[in-house]
Amino acid sequence: MTEDITSLSHKELSALRYQQRDVELKKMRIIATALLVLMAIIFVIGNHMEKQYAGHWGFMRAFAEAGMVGGLADWFAVTALFRHPLGIPIPHTAIIPKNKDRIGETLAGFLRRNFLTTRIVARKVRHMDVAGAAGKFLMRPDGGEGRMRMGASRLIGDIMASLDDERLGKIAKDSMREQLENINLAPLLGQLLEAMIKEGRHKPILNSVVKWASKTLNSNEDMIRKMVEERANTIMRWTGLDDRLADAIVNGLSKLLTDMAQDPDHPLREKGEEGIRKLAHDLQHQKTMQKKVDAWKKELLANPAMAQWMDSLWQKGRQGLLNAAREPDAAMAGKFGEALTKLGSSLQKDEHLKKQINRFARRAIVGTTENYGDKIVTLVSDTIGGWEAITLTSRIENVVGSDLQFIRINGTLVGGLVGLVIHAIGELLY
Repeated sequence: MTEDITSLSHKELSALRYQQRDVELKKMRIIATALLVLMAIIFVIGNHMEKQYAGHWGFMRAFAEAGMVGGLADWFAVTALFRHPLGIPIPHTAIIPKNKDRIGETLAGFLRRNFLTTRIVARKVRHMDVAGAAGKFLMRPDGGEGRMRMGASRLIGDIMASLDDERLGKIAKDSMREQLENINLAPLLGQLLEAMIKEGRHKPILNSVVKWASKTLNSNEDMIRKMVEERANTIMRWTGLDDRLADAIVNGLSKLLTDMAQDPDHPLREKGEEGIRKLAHDLQHQKTMQKKVDAWKKELLANPAMAQWMDSLWQKGRQGLLNAAREPDAAMAGKFGEALTKLGSSLQKDEHLKKQINRFARRAIVGTTENYGDKIVTLVSDTIGGWEAITLTSRIENVVGSDLQFIRINGTLVGGLVGLVIHAIGELLY
């Protein structure tokens, strides 16, 4: 049986637990009702015997009478939470269905105030070791906790699949766009160029530019000659000077590019490097250049193609996470798996890397709570608000209904005992 249960998916397990609670609820409801009926029978018998023989039969009648009153009162109270008793629309009954939206808002507010505040989340994640946990998992993905890992993976996959893709995607894409908008891109590009120059990595770029220019010249030689011919006057065309001028231009450019490709110390190369150094400096220190880059960035983000790219990136990332969650063994296979295992080793051994990742994870979690806490709780309240009243009622009753039926049982028995005590006091006084 254990093997069968552990092989079930998260949805199947949830459905099985729901069915088990439903069976238990029906059982407890039958017991509570049967006890109430039993009190009614005892009351009839006790009342009859008291009239016939008097004596101590009054205690039996009083116990059953008070038990019926207590049982009926608690039945009414329990039923009024979920529906109208006997279908009669008595005021202040069917409390949960009538207050469905308020329940969602209250629950969302409770989550926001008590769980999704920056101070509480920061305190909880202060000593969290995300890097260590990730490294341990990546180093031993097929360890002794395989069944639990597979179950947890399926659970995570099912949760991700069940979340509203449109809302969740909007939150992710808005977060990505907000981060891109807040990035001061120009200094980063300047620092990148400066690092490339120091390490000599800009030279292959210059070589590529020279090669590209040479290929472009060769492929467009006819166009250059045609341009010279169109701009030459009649005398130049009669004397053939236009052809010689075109040859001189093409050959001169070709020789220049060849010399630049062969001579790493060519003056034009030095001019190019000087231009790159100036660009790196301006990107980091010149406000005008930084404003231009920021304007280009905003134009790029406003382009519909960027929105499509971000949407495609989200869908691919989401599907990749789903595949990795549902099939962790497949995700860890091959070269990719080896790379992840090495990453896990680094996360375990490199304290500096671990510290940086943990700091980033803590800041990301706290930042997400601060920036999107309201959206998360709104998602909760909207989800509950979108349920039908009968759905919310059945789910709550399924969870707490069995305990509420114990209230009916206790009310019947306690009521009976109270009635017994009152009857006894009455007998003593009169």
